[in-house]
Amino acid sequence: MAFQRCVLQLSRQYITKNCLLQSANKQKCNNSSTQFNRKYSTKLPRLYSDRHEWVVIDKEIGTVGISKYAQESLGDIVFAQLPEPESMVHEGEECGALESVKAASEIYSPVSGIITEKNTEVESKPGLINTNYYDKGWLFKVQMTDAEELQNLMTEEQYNKFLEMDAENKEKGEKEKGVDT
Repeated sequence: MAFQRCVLQLSRQYITKNCLLQSANKQKCNNSSTQFNRKYSTKLPRLYSDRHEWVVIDKEIGTVGISKYAQESLGDIVFAQLPEPESMVHEGEECGALESVKAASEIYSPVSGIITEKNTEVESKPGLINTNYYDKGWLFKVQMTDAEELQNLMTEEQYNKFLEMDAENKEKGEKEKGVDT
């Protein structure tokens, strides 16, 4: 498991430094400085945290939401508390909450920065997250203060592998509990 984490972290760093943050012309990134994607589009790469938030970068502004996996795990979302504009958030820090008919869950910021906007439509209609989690169901926008934090996030491919490994570990843990009892 430690070896897999090491490989995953090295893969994240390599991809981020060498090809993830490409310009609109798909030129290679300059390894000496981090560049941001130039134009917001749902076609830009989404980066994921291990807490199931995603971020899409437009210049230095990150648009944040929750993944399909997270919204499916929560079920029908009935309440959204989002961070206020002009507030400061830090990578991995709790900054809001979602409540569903099944559970409540905190929202964690995948990057550090200053909140520039929250999706007031999601606050008034939280069900948007369930129906349109990668587009209209975004949660907030943050002006990033540390581009290096992007190296700690996963590409969609890495995130899908993370979900598979997590499911395998849960299944293995359940089997071990069944044997032990």
